[in-house]
Amino acid sequence: MGETHYARRRRLAALVADRGAAALLVTRLVNVRYLTGLDSSRAALLVPADGPAVLATDGRYAGMAAQVCPELPVVVDRQVAEALVRRAGEDGHGRIGFEAHDLTVEHHTALLGVALPGHAAELVPLGHLVEELRMVKDEEEIGLLREACAVTDRAFEAVLPEIRAGVTERAVAIALERAMVDQGAEGPAFDSIIASGPNGAVPHHHPGGRELQRGDLVTMDFGALYGGYHADMTRTVAIGEPAAWQRDVYDLVHRAQAAALAAALPGADTKDVDAAARDVIAEAGHGEAFTHGLGHGVGLEIHEAPLMGYDKTGKLMDRVPITAEPGVYLTGRGGVRIEDTLVVRAGGPELLTTTTKDLLVL
Repeated sequence: MGETHYARRRRLAALVADRGAAALLVTRLVNVRYLTGLDSSRAALLVPADGPAVLATDGRYAGMAAQVCPELPVVVDRQVAEALVRRAGEDGHGRIGFEAHDLTVEHHTALLGVALPGHAAELVPLGHLVEELRMVKDEEEIGLLREACAVTDRAFEAVLPEIRAGVTERAVAIALERAMVDQGAEGPAFDSIIASGPNGAVPHHHPGGRELQRGDLVTMDFGALYGGYHADMTRTVAIGEPAAWQRDVYDLVHRAQAAALAAALPGADTKDVDAAARDVIAEAGHGEAFTHGLGHGVGLEIHEAPLMGYDKTGKLMDRVPITAEPGVYLTGRGGVRIEDTLVVRAGGPELLTTTTKDLLVL
């Protein structure tokens, strides 16, 4: 992916120039990975508006950096950000942008103290430039997301026979995470949510020792990590024949998600896509029971731009992967959430998670 990473850095350099800075100091590790391919616990990248980028990492990753991004000069230093600020001074860069959402006040103060004779660096916040680039994925990234979702689908199918009365939520979570690894995942993309019966009314319930019972709805929110990219899928199933109210709520959430998918087109306001699902639920009298935003972007992080909610702003674009995950949560009774990972496309969304959304009765 050397050419891909180079092209990303060039696009970033153009944004840096547009903001009137000489260079951008990238300290968020996920952003360094996006721009270089290096996955490490200590690294930073200096991206000039004009000229080659410089990577800094410590001795543990120097050999890996030489393999992953041999085209980049590497500064080996444990104080990676300080080393690059010094390098910026040596190269004559005066106005250096930084990621204010990542740098602590203490670290920012320390960087201001990195001085060279006759040179005083000016550090200026430049916003979420790399995250803006990351929002629209290239087809190689979408391919990795597609495989992460395929692994997720296969793991769910493999575990279905184990989801039955008498099994604990925690046991289902462990089985799903083991199955994802067995199917080719690096690991789970996040801590799996298994919420049975009344626990289903808690959107982010932590799976515990409660045993699944006949008459339960069970909400399972999980995903595989593959090639650094995160899948996210939620399915709600019934243990034994569901009650009429359970089918009604399930059908309502299913219709709400279908409305959101139809609205998820390039150019759509994110709040309007959220409203497409939220209005369906509100019209059925359960508006207060949909307690979170419709979804979020996915990629190198499980939650990234764009965020979709009634109070969020922004527009969808072609090749932006998002989730659509409406839910209804009824305290003391249970809940339903249905979620897919999809890619926004001009002709309609490409669903990456393809497990059936018919209510499964186990």
